[in-house]
Amino acid sequence: MEATVKAPPRLARGLNALLGDISAPQSADTPVSRLAVEKIGFNPYQPRKQFDNDELASLTASVKNHGILQPLVVRAVGDSYQLIAGERRLRAAKDAGLIEVPVHVVTFDDQQVFEAALVENIQRTDLNPIEKAQGFKEYMDKFRMTQDQLGGRLGLDRSTVSNLLGLLNLHPEVQTAVRNGQLTMGHAKVLKGVTDLEQQVAFSKDAIMKNYSVHALELLVKQHKLAAAGAEVAAEAVARKEPVEKTAHVKGLEDDLRQRLAVKIEIKVKAKDKGQIVIGFDSNDDFERIVQALQK
Repeated sequence: MEATVKAPPRLARGLNALLGDISAPQSADTPVSRLAVEKIGFNPYQPRKQFDNDELASLTASVKNHGILQPLVVRAVGDSYQLIAGERRLRAAKDAGLIEVPVHVVTFDDQQVFEAALVENIQRTDLNPIEKAQGFKEYMDKFRMTQDQLGGRLGLDRSTVSNLLGLLNLHPEVQTAVRNGQLTMGHAKVLKGVTDLEQQVAFSKDAIMKNYSVHALELLVKQHKLAAAGAEVAAEAVARKEPVEKTAHVKGLEDDLRQRLAVKIEIKVKAKDKGQIVIGFDSNDDFERIVQALQK
């Protein structure tokens, strides 16, 4: 009987599947060390670029009173250590003046460190959509992964990954509004459908100033598109109706054909390189003569 080989757990199962349940009470067989705060460097793959000062102040106050209750996750790098998970706790520990903090020391390569940082932020502290998108793009570029592969690693649908990456095509001013929380992911999805970047900015400003809901912004964009389409149709209709002025060359050709055929001739110019030649006849003899002339 062949032994069953278990596949390694996907990162989709969360940070706990990758690091173990670091939020649970530590058992005797779960090693926890203590390290000097000064020996721990920040994670270079941290996707979170902004930290809420009020939240950090609150966490620092808690750390001063109770210490660090949940160990940080680090890896050894030379004679020092590099943070993998727990940047807010490390920042709070430094602000609180702690000398040492509890840690799990794990052996991770660069890809696992990057993945752990993504999962911790996505599942635990909610990165804003732009930070998520930038983190995804940096990860895919660095490790040459497709959207499908990244989705599989993080336990996300490919459409979710694609929608987030699409935010990076928004106007920078709109991205800033999403990053700052002035616009939601729902607003951003609506604005992605506006190809004119300057119009994106105009819509985003309206949404912020007038506190539009996502549905209200959808209606505004839809109305604008319908109005633009109507204006285009109207312009085409006007262009069709407006007669095109005949040039002297066209008028000369009309006169020449009239003299040759001895019938009514009108050249109708409808647009550039388009038009009609209308030949009139008053009798069967005229008709036969015109046909014979055209057949020569």
